[in-house]
Amino acid sequence: MNNMPFDEQIKALSKISKAIVSDFYLDDILRLIVTVTAEMMNSKICSLMLLNENNELIIRATQSISEEYNKKPPLKSGEGIAGKAAQTNQPIIIKDVKKEKEYKYSSIAKKEKLCSLLCVPLAVKGKVIGVLNCYTTSPHDFSETEVNMLTTVANQGAIAIENAQLMMQSRVIQEELEARKKIERAKGILMKQEKISEEEAYTRLRKCSMNMRKTMREIAEAIILAQDFHNK
Repeated sequence: MNNMPFDEQIKALSKISKAIVSDFYLDDILRLIVTVTAEMMNSKICSLMLLNENNELIIRATQSISEEYNKKPPLKSGEGIAGKAAQTNQPIIIKDVKKEKEYKYSSIAKKEKLCSLLCVPLAVKGKVIGVLNCYTTSPHDFSETEVNMLTTVANQGAIAIENAQLMMQSRVIQEELEARKKIERAKGILMKQEKISEEEAYTRLRKCSMNMRKTMREIAEAIILAQDFHNK
């Protein structure tokens, strides 16, 4: 299955390693992981599933062009092969998914001519956040090297994903702080101009936001811009 030269494997792993310290957005990192993995493992379909807030595994990235595969319903942790890998935090190998009772999507596997599956968990500090799946089109005995290679990709990918999620949360917090500062400044401008209380100034901002279908931040920015223009 894996015919990629060793130096090419190193280059592939390096791409994911660089993503760990990058400022890529989460979707970019997920696409990178499945693309690199599919190339490295010579896989028919490679998919990455992440656990959501309901502890369900959902497909977040794949290089598959199969619409039916890409729209597979979520799996609960412990359900199916992917769910079992997530629950146990252990790689799982299936020789032929079409004959595996625990595999939940046999009809899709038959249609897409999928056969062997290697599913490894994505974990950070022992906490599973998802799984990485690699499929072949013919029966394949995954070697220890292949399992270790995919596990390495999964480990690096999990760190990159966690970093991206933390950066995204940081951006959201930063944006919220910036919005609060602007709303406070806009309130001050209204209080001074209209000689009204802080509570009334806030009420006006909120009412204007609702009537104009704009965010409070956008209304505040407009007031600040008008004030700055007036002072020039």
